[in-house]
Amino acid sequence: MAKIDKLRNIGIVAHIDAGKTTVTERFLFHSGVIHKVGEVHDGQAQTDWMELERERGITITAAATTLPWRNHEIHLLDTPGHVDFTIEVERSLRVLDGAVVVLCAVGGVEPQSETVWRQADKFRVPRMAFINKMDRVGADFAAVVTEIRERLGANAVPLQLPVGAEDGFEGILDLVRMKFLRLTGDLGKPEDAGPIPDEHLEIAKAARERMVEAAADVDDAIAEKFLSDEEPTEVELIAALRRGCIGLDLIPVLCGAALRNKGIQPLLDGVIDYLPSPTDLPAIGGVDPSDPERRLERHPEAKEPLAALVFKIAIDDGRRLIYMRIFSGEISPGMSVHNVRAGAREKIARLFSMHANRRERLNKAGPGSIVAAAGLKLATTGDTLCDEEHPILLERIDTYEPVISVAIESRTQAGKDKLDFSLGKLEEEDPTVRVRVDEDTGQTLISGMGELHLEVLTDRLKRDFGVEVAVGKPQVLYRETIHLPAKGSSTFERKLKEAQLFGAVGCAIAPRERGAGNRIVSALDPGAGHPRAMIDAALAGLEEAAELGPEGFPMTDVEARLLTIEYREDAEPQVGLKVAASEAFRSAVEQAKPLQLEPIMAVEVTVPEENLGAVIGDLRQRRAQVHDVGGRGETHLVSAHVPLSQMFGYSTELRSLSKGRATFTMRFHAYDNLTA
Repeated sequence: MAKIDKLRNIGIVAHIDAGKTTVTERFLFHSGVIHKVGEVHDGQAQTDWMELERERGITITAAATTLPWRNHEIHLLDTPGHVDFTIEVERSLRVLDGAVVVLCAVGGVEPQSETVWRQADKFRVPRMAFINKMDRVGADFAAVVTEIRERLGANAVPLQLPVGAEDGFEGILDLVRMKFLRLTGDLGKPEDAGPIPDEHLEIAKAARERMVEAAADVDDAIAEKFLSDEEPTEVELIAALRRGCIGLDLIPVLCGAALRNKGIQPLLDGVIDYLPSPTDLPAIGGVDPSDPERRLERHPEAKEPLAALVFKIAIDDGRRLIYMRIFSGEISPGMSVHNVRAGAREKIARLFSMHANRRERLNKAGPGSIVAAAGLKLATTGDTLCDEEHPILLERIDTYEPVISVAIESRTQAGKDKLDFSLGKLEEEDPTVRVRVDEDTGQTLISGMGELHLEVLTDRLKRDFGVEVAVGKPQVLYRETIHLPAKGSSTFERKLKEAQLFGAVGCAIAPRERGAGNRIVSALDPGAGHPRAMIDAALAGLEEAAELGPEGFPMTDVEARLLTIEYREDAEPQVGLKVAASEAFRSAVEQAKPLQLEPIMAVEVTVPEENLGAVIGDLRQRRAQVHDVGGRGETHLVSAHVPLSQMFGYSTELRSLSKGRATFTMRFHAYDNLTA
């Protein structure tokens, strides 16, 4: 186990097809972990280990691996680029110290690039940018740097400049060391570094001056030298750029062509030079589980009490593997840990370092480590594991609500129990999966983030669990809300066997802003002296009623206020109040003009100019609101909001309209009014 200041916990994140997995594959080769490079397009990449990933040529699940470089140990997560699997990026960034954002030199800042950037902003993850595919036709380094600044609002600071582009991409100007790196593309050979040729010297000097000026903005010592026209040393400059990167004040930008093996070793050097070790970052913060107002901290030290966060569950050969990041303290096999959410003690049976789906047994893991553990039966994504004597609750990992579902059933009666078991395992692995039984039809419905997500889930049922299933057509998951404020009241009185039930409740409801969610509160006079148990029973009734609207869909963006309650101690008051509250809520909804909401998707289409009119016309037929039509060269980027119900089969139609030249991405935007 490396010293903690020699650790780098990083993720490779990007838009789909920008080259994340190819970069990861080159990292593994150059560091000596693998001895033969596997290509994504051949289905041979190490971190795309699932059969589905290899067939489809995409990353579906975040894969963890470890590699050495320059006497450091890099823990690396290769994450998916497709928006349907964005939870994999979210939960990975939650436990990482730094990230390499891979951008295509042709496509630039693409839609999912923005999504992963916002996710990294959310967790304040230091990052560097790698502009990949400099050998592609249309590659434009300067244009991508401008997009990073303008579309992402980041202080992009090039530390390299490409020499040539497309077929003529032959090298890199290293502005920190003022060297010319001739990129041969030969696997396993170090980059050939030499003096910068005279024809590139003026451009390099001007770019270096801009880089030094950016470093001076975040480092006083560099600023003094800059103002005195003194040249900072290489060590001073790297230290200043590192501070700026870790402090989120600047984004180092490098370039290359991963598929052609160009620029990978300088990128690995950049990971060591500019991204943080666990000791470079603030202590992890949490709260005391018994007193959420009391803030606690844990420093990345072995002698501190244990604090670890579970960020992923994987089912491997039918057994649960718990992926966790250790922030403080140490873990070893046989050790008991406290699960804060479950309020229970769990035992670590075995501990592993992971290389994609291959495991290596560990005897101990300390702060900064990303490991997998077996034996934990209760742990789920977002759980805190800690020392029972020194409990701490770390911030949980946000999840996303699914927007699309399909009906699914076993093709054989014998397979039904196996299907239920398998769906439970998929739900356990993926927080964005929901499984429920429709009360009206008795059908089992599986919900997810998009058509591809559902396809992958149903494929996995067959491949991983051996369940043959019949799948219905995708169905949109609607929501309901209200248009007007209203009041409702209800009195419930009934005799049930020997028990008398009674409760009377009055409530008021009002619409909230889109995306605000539901809010259930008590507006009872505190001086009335109602017992807390009675208030809680009525509030529980309001919450239960808000789960389904008049049309049978979940309600959202509604505020419900409890106004009055009446009860009799001799008549099972809690049951009576709960039922009366539910009926009062439904009565109020009837008067409040309920309306249906549908998932609206943010769609971005990259299309050649000659097909632009046809694509926009087709989007408008799908009830799209087109917000922006940007251009870059001969291609245009159309941004629109479109109802999900209108997007089924869109990929086929788009290929037809553009003769296969246009591409699109789609992500959930908001629930909004269902319009004709």
